[in-house]
Amino acid sequence: MSKLFCRVVVILFIVTFCNFSYSQGDEQAPQPLSNILQILEDRYDVRFSFEPKTIAGKTAELPDDTLTLRQALNTLKATTNLDFKLLSNRFIAVTPSEIKSQFIVQKLEEIVIKNYLTKGISKTNNGAIKASTKAFNILPGLIEPDVLQIIQKLPGIISVDERISNINIRGGTNDQNLILYEGIRMYQSGHFFGLISAFNPYLTESVNISKNGTSARFGNGVSSIIEINNSDNINTNFEGGIGANLLSVDGFAKIPISDKMALQVSARRSFTDLFASLTYDAYFDRIFRDSELNTSNNTNTQLALDERFVFNDFNLKYLYDLDKNSKLRVNFFNIYNGLDYNQVFTTTQNNIQESESDLYQNSFGASVRYSKLWNPGFETTIEAYYSNYDLEASNNDITNNQTLTQENKVEDSGFRVDLTKSVNDNLVINSGYQFIETGVTNFEDVTNPNFTSLIKEVVRSHSLFGEVEWNSLSKKSAVRFGARMSYFDKFSEVVMEPRITFNQKFYDHFRLEILAELKSQAITQIIDLQQDFFGIEKRRWQLTNGEDVPLIKSQQISAGLSYDKNDLLVSAELYYKFVDNITARSQGFQNQFQFINDLGSYTVKGVDLLINKRFDDFSTWLSYSYSKNDYQFNELNNGNPFPNTLDLTHVANASFTYNVERLKIGLGINWHSGRPYTAPSANQDDTNATIEFDAPNGERITSYFRTDISAIYDFNLGTNLKAEIGASIWNIFNQTNIINRFYTLDSDNTIIRVDNRSLKFTPNLSFRVKF
Repeated sequence: MSKLFCRVVVILFIVTFCNFSYSQGDEQAPQPLSNILQILEDRYDVRFSFEPKTIAGKTAELPDDTLTLRQALNTLKATTNLDFKLLSNRFIAVTPSEIKSQFIVQKLEEIVIKNYLTKGISKTNNGAIKASTKAFNILPGLIEPDVLQIIQKLPGIISVDERISNINIRGGTNDQNLILYEGIRMYQSGHFFGLISAFNPYLTESVNISKNGTSARFGNGVSSIIEINNSDNINTNFEGGIGANLLSVDGFAKIPISDKMALQVSARRSFTDLFASLTYDAYFDRIFRDSELNTSNNTNTQLALDERFVFNDFNLKYLYDLDKNSKLRVNFFNIYNGLDYNQVFTTTQNNIQESESDLYQNSFGASVRYSKLWNPGFETTIEAYYSNYDLEASNNDITNNQTLTQENKVEDSGFRVDLTKSVNDNLVINSGYQFIETGVTNFEDVTNPNFTSLIKEVVRSHSLFGEVEWNSLSKKSAVRFGARMSYFDKFSEVVMEPRITFNQKFYDHFRLEILAELKSQAITQIIDLQQDFFGIEKRRWQLTNGEDVPLIKSQQISAGLSYDKNDLLVSAELYYKFVDNITARSQGFQNQFQFINDLGSYTVKGVDLLINKRFDDFSTWLSYSYSKNDYQFNELNNGNPFPNTLDLTHVANASFTYNVERLKIGLGINWHSGRPYTAPSANQDDTNATIEFDAPNGERITSYFRTDISAIYDFNLGTNLKAEIGASIWNIFNQTNIINRFYTLDSDNTIIRVDNRSLKFTPNLSFRVKF
C-alpha cells in the first residue's frame, strides 16, 4: 500500500507542477541561437553550417523580419561574437569570431538532417549522428542529457537489459563498441553497475555515433564508434552549476584563467550510502535481485543485511591556446563504484554467522592533445592517452570457510598523429599513424582448497590510415573514401580495412546514403562463470591471442533513403552485417553451451525506419527496426545456424515531446519482441546432475513493453542565476518485463527457472541551479 501511495504522489506531483509551470507566464526573453537559425533558414531559404558546440549556450533576439539577410546576420554577429560567412547564395558557415584566423576546421563534414529526433540531434553527410547536450531539449524518461541514454532512442541502438554498460548496436555486444571520452578508450561506461552513464551530462557537450562508414582514423571496435567530448572553446566568462537528483549530487564549472587559458571541472557523488530513495530501491532491486548477493534462495536464514553502495566521478580539462595557430588540451577523469555487503544469518545448525563481501570498479585516464595550424590549408594533431580499468571482488564465505578474490585489470595506452591537408574548399586529405598497447591481467585466488591464478597478456598494434573527403560545389554530393592498415605484433598479422561513405541529395528533399566498412578488434569480454564477481559484473576483458581467441573481424554495408520537407522526416536504411571470429565464451550462453568454447560468427540483416514530424512546439516520432540475427559456430548445434542471444526481431519506439516557453514534457512508449532462450527438454535423465536442453535459443520470452514520462521547467532565480526542476517516471505502469531467462539446478537437482526482470516503477526528481 505504501509503494502504491508513493507512486500516486509522484505522478500527481508531475501533473501538478506541469500545470503550475505552464500557468506561470514569463516575459519574452532571448531565444537559443539554434531556434533563431532555424527560423532564419525558413525565412530566407538558406542553410547554416556549424559545429553544434559553436552555438551551444548562445542566445539572441530574433532579428526583425523587415531586415535583409545580411542585416540580420550582422545583428546576430554583434550579439553572439560569431562570424557568419556566406559560402554561396544559400549556404552560410557559422564560426567563432575569436578563431577566425586560427583553426577553421578543414574537414567537409556537414549536417544534412537537423532535429533528427529532437532538437540537438543531427545527422551528417558521412552517416554519423551528432548529439549536442547543450542544444538538447528533452527525451521521455530523462531529466538529464545523459548521452548514453540519448543514443538508445536512435533506430538500431538498444540495450537488451536496460543497462548503459550493455548497449547493443545492430545486434552486436557492448564490448564491440569503441567508446572514446576525449580520445581515451573507455572500459567502464556506467555507474550503479551499468544503469547510469558515468559521463557528467553537464560538462559533456557532444557525442558522435557511427554505426557504419566509420572514419579510417578509428579502429578496434567492430560494431560502432561512440565519441564523447567536452567543449573545446575557452570561455570568456565563468560558467557553472550545481544540482541533485534522487541518487546523487553534482557540480561543474568552466573557469577562464586568461584570454588563452581555461579549466573545465566536474564532480559527482551518490548519497546512496546515506539515504535510500525510491529510485535507489528500484535500481538496487534491478541489479542485485538475481545475483549471488541475494540470499533469498539460500538454505540459510538471513537475520540482517547491511549494504553500502557509493559511486562518484571526477573530470578535469585544461585548455591552453599557445598562440593563434597552436593549442594544447589536457584531460583527466576518474570513475568509481563501490559496494560493501555484510550479511548476518543462521546456518542449518542454528549457528549465527557473518559474511563480508566487497566489489569495487574503478577507472581513470588521461589524454594530451596538441594541434598546430601550419598554414590555412595544413594542420597536424598529436594525441597521447592512458586508460586504466580495475574490477575487484572479495567474497568471504564463512559457512564454507572459503575466501574468493577476483580481479580483472586493463591498461591501455597509445598515441596518434593526424595530418589534415585542405587541397581546396571541396577536397580534404586526412592521414596519420596510431600506436596502441593494451595489457589485460586476470587474477583469481581461492582458499579451501587453495588455488591461485595470474594471467597477464599484452597486444601492441601499429596502424597507418588515410582518407579523402570531397564535397560538390552545390553541397548535394559528398564522398569519403579511406583505408586503415594495422599490424598486430603478437601474432604477426596485417589487416587492411577500407571504409566508404556516399551521400547524394536529389529532387531537393531526398537523400541517398551508402555506407560500407571492414573493421577488426583485438580485445573482447568473456564469461568464465555466470557468478563471476557475484554475478553483478559477469564479464571480464580478454585480449586476442591469435589462436583460441582470434582477431574479431567485421563486414558491414548499408543503404538509406530519406525525405525531409516541411518539418517531416521519413527515412529507411537497409543493412547487412557479418562479424567473424567471436568466441562462445563472449556470448554469455546459459544453456548446454555454457562451459563449451568454440569459434563462430553472427550475421545480422535488418532495416531501420524513422518517421519524425515537428510542429512549432510539438514533436513526435516513430522508429521501428526489424532484424534477423543468427549465430553459426564450428561445433555448436552441429554447425547449424541458431538465433543470437541478443536477437530482438522487432523493436518499436513512439515518442512525443512538447516545448512551450520554459516547460518541456516528453512521453515515450517502448516495445520489442522477446529475447531467445533455451528451454529444458521434457525428458530429463534423473541420474545425470545436469540439465538436458532443447534446441538452442529455440524459445522466446514474452514481449517487452514500457512507458516513460518526464518534464522539465526552467526559471530565473535572479540576475545571471537560472534554475531548473525536473521529474520523470521510468515504467509508469510498473510493467513486469522479463529481459532474460535461464535454468539452473538447486541442491536437490531440481530444475529452477530464473527470470531476470527489468526496472520496475522508477521515479526521479532533480533540481539544478546554473550561474
